[in-house]
Amino acid sequence: MLNGLIHAHSGLRWIVLILLVAATFKALMKWRSNVGYSEGDRKINLFTMISMHVQLLLGLALFMMSGRVDFSQMKDAMYRFFSVEHTTMMVIAIALVTIGHAKSKKTTDEAKKHKAIFTFYLIALLLVLAAIPWPFRGWGNGWF
Repeated sequence: MLNGLIHAHSGLRWIVLILLVAATFKALMKWRSNVGYSEGDRKINLFTMISMHVQLLLGLALFMMSGRVDFSQMKDAMYRFFSVEHTTMMVIAIALVTIGHAKSKKTTDEAKKHKAIFTFYLIALLLVLAAIPWPFRGWGNGWF
């Protein structure tokens, strides 16, 4: 079961990244071009947020079950990364996406909708990229 969760969490990262990059880039282009906020924009922003929340649920299950989370070994970089750094940055990124999505829903000004999505999703994207245990760090399970 743990192995299945790890693979699901690792594989879903690509969907999350693609959606997050697409939503961020689309918001930037539409904000700069002063183009209206469409139903397609709302859907990609919503799907991005939902995929990140699903990823959070998988991550929380792994947090509770994984041998890589051990608060008694904070001197070891790998344990510290999974116990604190990865978890904290990802939760903050998910919160930022949720806040950005909520702000875009509350405003009626279409340019402000795109700006909110772009700003919050970009910061979240940077956090996600920094917090992923990429294979070149030696802690991940490969690219997939």
